[in-house]
Amino acid sequence: MATERPHEGTNVTLAERAYRIRRHALLMGEVQGQGYIAQALGISDVLAVSYFHAMTYRPDDPEWEERDRFCLSIGHYAIALYAALIEAGIIPEDELTSYGGDDSRLPMSGMAAYTPGMEITGGSLGHGLGIAVGMALGLKRKNSKSFVYNLFSDGELDEGSTWEAAMSAGSYKLDNLIGIVDVNGMQADGASRSILNFEPLAPKFAAFNWFVQRVDGNDIDALVQAFDAARNHPGPEPRIVICDTTMGKGVPFLEQRERNHFLRVEADEWQQALKILDEGRVK
Repeated sequence: MATERPHEGTNVTLAERAYRIRRHALLMGEVQGQGYIAQALGISDVLAVSYFHAMTYRPDDPEWEERDRFCLSIGHYAIALYAALIEAGIIPEDELTSYGGDDSRLPMSGMAAYTPGMEITGGSLGHGLGIAVGMALGLKRKNSKSFVYNLFSDGELDEGSTWEAAMSAGSYKLDNLIGIVDVNGMQADGASRSILNFEPLAPKFAAFNWFVQRVDGNDIDALVQAFDAARNHPGPEPRIVICDTTMGKGVPFLEQRERNHFLRVEADEWQQALKILDEGRVK
């Protein structure tokens, strides 16, 4: 039987996990020659801390009732979550090369019916937090000790449904809900704050009765402290960790490329990116 927290007792650092998640994502992107790779590289540290520090689950039993749930509201970030699920042992690594192919369990946009460990289908943006609120409420009514994590984007802050869900979570005192916002500054139509300015963000969630923290989403130590504080906060509030991330993190030439919601990577650049990532590896 797998342990409930498979990351405990290992000598693999969170930095190494984040490196491997980034590497899995780049390899998948190379298969199709595309993917939301800038976002995947940017959110890898958050996923490493989520799956290898914070969450309780069983890799060999992804539907185990006592697991923590990780809801990916941002369906186009699926390449990033697949990379984390591969690293966690929930999806076999040899499926990586099937990414985006016919009959693959790894479609380019995440769908719960296809992929082990994918809790929700996150296509229409702005729905994830509402689904997570429903999950958290249901778990509380069953007296479950499980947490619900919900990763959503700064672009989803434009959606009224996100704020309805935020108000509901505070009203229902869902202390088993941990929201994670990826503030990378870009959405489909341009720079996020130029489309609809959501700042100051932390006071907004505080006004909806959430326990709020804001951290550098690429600082693993800061993330560990924030996730621990979120799980251990003694109050009845839902918890939110606002993560400021850098798109393309770990591959400098992608970090420095003109910012765009869908970052184009040329055919010869995937291997360049892998080489640079490997050279900068931190164990």
